[in-house]
Amino acid sequence: MSSHGDLARGPSWKWVVCGLLLLASAINYMDRQTLANASVRISQEFGLNQERYGNVEAVFGYAFAAGSLIFGWLADRVSVRWLYAVVLALWSVVGFATGFVRNYDELLLCRLLLGFFEAGHWPCGIRTTRMLLDARQRSLGNGVLQSGASVGAIITPIIMQALMTSDLGSWRTPFKVVGAVGLMWIVPWLVLLKGSDLSPARSSDESRRTSSFWRVLFSRRMLIVFFVIACINTTWQILRAWLPKILQEGRGYSEAHALYFNSAWFGATDVGCLGAGALAVWLARRHLSVHTARVAVFAGCGLLCALCVLVPWLGKGWPLLLVLSLAGAGALGVFPLYHAFTQDISGEHQGKITGMAGVATWLITAQMQKLFGMLADRTQSFDLGLALAALLPLIAVVPLWLFWNRSNARLSS
Repeated sequence: MSSHGDLARGPSWKWVVCGLLLLASAINYMDRQTLANASVRISQEFGLNQERYGNVEAVFGYAFAAGSLIFGWLADRVSVRWLYAVVLALWSVVGFATGFVRNYDELLLCRLLLGFFEAGHWPCGIRTTRMLLDARQRSLGNGVLQSGASVGAIITPIIMQALMTSDLGSWRTPFKVVGAVGLMWIVPWLVLLKGSDLSPARSSDESRRTSSFWRVLFSRRMLIVFFVIACINTTWQILRAWLPKILQEGRGYSEAHALYFNSAWFGATDVGCLGAGALAVWLARRHLSVHTARVAVFAGCGLLCALCVLVPWLGKGWPLLLVLSLAGAGALGVFPLYHAFTQDISGEHQGKITGMAGVATWLITAQMQKLFGMLADRTQSFDLGLALAALLPLIAVVPLWLFWNRSNARLSS
């Protein structure tokens, strides 16, 4: 593994790398959000009810869980420089291929492959920030990485609006364009990093390394991580995947208005993501311990998410849009803090930690997508499911506050 000194080619070099991570997250979400933004058209073309659309999101989630396990393991054992380039190329190709699907089954297959390869993004990205940045910087670095999700999702509705026409099947063109654009990221990534950068540490005692991982996996902190990510990712993925449908089918907004608001909504989530990471760094430097600062900001984000309990009483109009925007800022704002907590557990096993957490959360989140669709069909409304999902980040803060620092800190490295 390259040392911090080896990587530090200049004061700003590591932040330039973080900027590339932001772009990778943006590409990741552009490929992902094309479906959500075209969800009404796709549902009409393939005759999907809410439950079947939920199945499409669920297949993506199950594949993401499998990919998290495999790529999390690989990120600790092979060069992230090369692994990152390969998985990004593969998910971009699958995104491009989605523009050619002819039926529901082919759509399911493409979303399955997309979920599998996109899962490699987070073990690679989080391992990179773990290697580049110190403990106080990681919340901000993770915020830059995570904020790319919003950047990509801001751009996607604008692309969709520009490329889709009145022809129902014109939703296919954005899939092809976005997939092709993703391949361009690989060139600056390989140019900026040397062959030895982001290589894994080699242990002369493989049995010791394996034993160490099992202690990490069954530690108190990992159990907390599993619970926290299951809560916050369920909230985020439901908001991300269903917002265009909630606006169009739940409140009667036009497709154009829904797309434009979706872009603005992701702008709010980007503010929440970067703001949460920066606020945690500021509090840690001036007033609070690193842990207390992270928990306090996490709790504030959870309160913003909980505002969605008001949605059942809000009709079409600016109060609804304001509540959804604040909830979105909180829903993404918890992620850089969550990633910083995982980075405190073990540097040696960071990829596997991220991957195993991904398995846990996506198995649960995929099922929640199906249940959300079923509940929407049965109640003829998205409101109840949205209100219930919005409370989860506030619940997730409880074990972080009560039990995180009671764990054995010797696992950190």
